[in-house]
Amino acid sequence: MNAATELAATPTSSQILQKILDTTRECVLVVDRDMRIANCNVPAAVAFGRDGLDIEHKRLSEVIRDLDLHEAFRKAVDDQVCGDLRLELNRAGNRKFDVHVAPIELDGATYAIGFFYETTQIDRLESVRQEFLSNISHELRTPLTSILAFVETLEDGGIDDAENNRHFLSVIRRNAERMHSLIADILELSLIESGNVSIDVCEVELSAAVHDVMTALSTKAKEREVELKNLVPEDTVVFADLVRLEQMLTNLVDNAIKFNRHGGSVTVSSDLVHGMDVIFVTDTGEGILPGHSQRIFERFYRADRARSREIGGTGLGLAIVKHLAKLHGGEVTVNSVLGSGTTFRIELNKSEPPA
Repeated sequence: MNAATELAATPTSSQILQKILDTTRECVLVVDRDMRIANCNVPAAVAFGRDGLDIEHKRLSEVIRDLDLHEAFRKAVDDQVCGDLRLELNRAGNRKFDVHVAPIELDGATYAIGFFYETTQIDRLESVRQEFLSNISHELRTPLTSILAFVETLEDGGIDDAENNRHFLSVIRRNAERMHSLIADILELSLIESGNVSIDVCEVELSAAVHDVMTALSTKAKEREVELKNLVPEDTVVFADLVRLEQMLTNLVDNAIKFNRHGGSVTVSSDLVHGMDVIFVTDTGEGILPGHSQRIFERFYRADRARSREIGGTGLGLAIVKHLAKLHGGEVTVNSVLGSGTTFRIELNKSEPPA
C-alpha cells in the first residue's frame, strides 16, 4: 500500500466524530462557521427534522428557530466560548432540552458542537410531583384547620358548653378520620405504584363479593336514598384477588352512591366480553362532562371540586382502582352520558394473569 492509499484510508476527524455521534443517545449537532449543520446523529435527525427533512447542511435557523440557541452556537464558533441554555420545542409533544454548546476543531477548521440532553420526562415528573404536593397539602390543611379551630373553641370555654361540646368533638373526630383515610390511601397508592403489592388470584364468587360490598355500604346508600342492585348471577366466577376485588368494587360503588341523585340507584352486573370477565358498576347520577372522562383516574383529579369537597373522599379511589385492575392484567374504563348516569367497567382475565 503506497502513501497516497494509506492517506486516503485514514479517517478524517469529521469521520471519526460522526462514528462517535452515531453511538450517542443524546441529540448532537455540529455547526460550521456559516451556521450550517455539518454533522448530526440519528436522535438529532429524528428530534429536529420536520416532515422527513434531512437536516445536514441546512442552516441551524431553518431547523430550530431559537435565537438563544443560534447565539450560543455563534459564540462558540467565533469567540471560542462555551454556553448552556434551555430549549423548548413546541412541536412534537412540547419537548424540552438542556443544551451545552462548545467549540471544537475538526481537520483544522473551527466548529461548534451542541449536546441536547432531553428533560421532557423529568420535567413532566417534576410537574406531577409538585402538583401532588400541592394537592396533598391542601387536602390535609382543610381538615387540620377545622380540627385546630374546634380545639381552640373547646380550650376557650366551649368544653363547658353542654349543648355543643359533643358536637365540637364529633367534628374533630370526623376531620381526623378524613385525614387518616387520606394518609392510608396515599400509602396504599404508593405501595401499588412502586410494585410492592402482589395479588393472590383465585376463583372468586362474584355475586357474593358484590353482596358483601353492598352490605358494607348499605347505611350510606340509605342515607342518600340510593337503591343498591346486585344483578350478578349467583354462579358467576371470576379470577381475582378477593380482597383487592372488593377494594375496587367498594371504591366504585361508594363513588356511585356519593355522586348519585337522591332516589337513584347503583347497579352491579357482569358479562363475558371478548374472552374477558367484565364487571359493570352503573349509577343514575348526573354523569361526567366529556372533557373529564379521561382524567378522573388521575390522583386527586376532581370533575366537580365543590361537590367533591362537600361529600368527602380522598380523591385517590379511582387511581387505586386503575392500578389494581392493571395488577390483575385488566383495565378500568368509564362511559358517561351527561344527565343520564355513569358506568365504570372493570375487565379481568379469564385466568390468572402472568407473573
